[in-house]
Amino acid sequence: MKNLNYGIIGNCQSAALVSDKGSIDWCCLPAFNSSSVFAKILDDKIGGSFSIQNADEYKIRQYYVKNTCILVTHFENDKGVFQIHDFMPRYSVTNVGYHNPPEIVRYFKLISGKPQIVFNYDPKLEYAHDVTVHHHKENFIVSLTDSEIYDNLFLYTNFNKLAVLNKRRITLSEDSFFLITYNEKIIKYSMGNARIDLERTKVYWYDWVARTTKYSKYNDEIMRSAMTLKLLSYDKTGAVLAAATTSLPETIGEERNWDYRFCWIRDASMVIKVISQLGHKNSVWRYLNFIIDLIPDKSESLQIMYGINGEKDLTEHKLEHLNGYEGSKPVRIGNAAYIQRQNDIYGILMDVIHQEIVNFSVDIDNGEELWTITKGIVWIVERHWEEADKGIWEFRGEDRHFTFSKVLCWVAIDRAIKVAELFRKDRKLDRWNTLANQIKEDIFMNSWNEEVQAFTQSYGSKEMDASVLLMEPYGFIDGKHPKYIATVKAIGRELNNDGLLYRYKNKDDFGLPSSSFTICTFWYINALYKTGQKRESKKLFDQLLTYSNHLGLFSEDIDFKSKRLLGNFPQAYSHLALIETAMNFSEMTEGTLYQE
Repeated sequence: MKNLNYGIIGNCQSAALVSDKGSIDWCCLPAFNSSSVFAKILDDKIGGSFSIQNADEYKIRQYYVKNTCILVTHFENDKGVFQIHDFMPRYSVTNVGYHNPPEIVRYFKLISGKPQIVFNYDPKLEYAHDVTVHHHKENFIVSLTDSEIYDNLFLYTNFNKLAVLNKRRITLSEDSFFLITYNEKIIKYSMGNARIDLERTKVYWYDWVARTTKYSKYNDEIMRSAMTLKLLSYDKTGAVLAAATTSLPETIGEERNWDYRFCWIRDASMVIKVISQLGHKNSVWRYLNFIIDLIPDKSESLQIMYGINGEKDLTEHKLEHLNGYEGSKPVRIGNAAYIQRQNDIYGILMDVIHQEIVNFSVDIDNGEELWTITKGIVWIVERHWEEADKGIWEFRGEDRHFTFSKVLCWVAIDRAIKVAELFRKDRKLDRWNTLANQIKEDIFMNSWNEEVQAFTQSYGSKEMDASVLLMEPYGFIDGKHPKYIATVKAIGRELNNDGLLYRYKNKDDFGLPSSSFTICTFWYINALYKTGQKRESKKLFDQLLTYSNHLGLFSEDIDFKSKRLLGNFPQAYSHLALIETAMNFSEMTEGTLYQE
């Protein structure tokens, strides 16, 4: 049985997944949403990878350099010991900004002896759709396809290039490097450049972590999750990705395979709220500016998701030539959910805007833009909150009156009221307060099911839904309210399976769910904590942490029986929830507002 035993490396332009055997099995260049150059994770045979072909001759372990996103894969046998330090360069350049080119550095560090390595350098450009050919040049190897699409990939190295291409055994006698880059170098790249890139990137991450709020408990888990969320942010626009991959299945052999390399307003806003709590001010502002740029018309409704450059058309396609992760077809690029209406996004966005105004100083220009957005959101919610939608789980069938969507409509108005009070805009308060009370009364009347003694998934239903647990964190209801306590108990009885939670158990567009949605277990743990069951909450949290992979990373889903990771990886949802949950069990020890 496979597991998602991968580490992620990246530089806020793109990312790559490196297996616990040192194989690069997923990477898109030049950006997150570009076509893949390595996609073995989606097809073992034709996807393409950069691996150590004789890895089975070595004892291997893998870890991150502490407080960095530099991934070390350690190889050891009786002939010698070496390490691969994999990273994507990212560091500050005076008067320029950040140097984060579309490239991967593989720094080979000789520890002892004379280890022998056989490389399998096998990129497959354009999602492996066409044949990729390699040409040996004086200073590099260039790979390109024979299609009409002009695209290529360059490999620089101080290893013998022909020996690499021909998969000949090479003896490592000194520190060496590979540079995999989307762009041809103007100045020849050398071992010295690789060392400098490694050290500067290390310093960048040391500095980033040093300026992140610290916690007395679970600090290592919080920092790894925070760095992972940082890797899923896109410098150019401020967008935040849901995950770095596409089409990793929620259940092996089924069709629940989606492209998550986009910016969902909901997911991204939740991430930014956590990043804000950790003190990273500019990440918040970049994201809010991304949102501001998406709303040129005051009355324009937000889509639920956008491309990382603000693209609105995310038409879904299937890559029929790829076999999928462990044969789980189809492989999709694009995401048809972009046309859905999900009314919860406005509340989640308003929650971030309110927190930003409270926690950070707002100048007059930004304040005016945020106030305009606030009024626009209220205008939209006021006109549409009574309508059914697709909900947080993006059901592709008929619209329903989902409880979570209604609660977040209330959140949108509640936070707008708070923003109005901060800006001393009193003239709207009476009308907005009346609207907030109207929405709350509607939820209590129609979502509460007396028979099952719980707030249910949607109006008139009996089904439990883990998203309802968020009523308390968003301030809709107190954790000690009898109806919330009863709902937590009902969800525990119905959705808890040996410490892991279903999102819901009722049939959806693809049948009955059969794996645990990772974030839901974190929500349940939080709910137990808020309802006073702190010992049980911490027990479940510690248990859940053991289900991460060897590097502390989580995907979207967990298999109930085997506990293997499933779904897209690493998942922003899972890591933001880990941080929020860990905060319950820890006190803040130090922190600064970080302006990157």
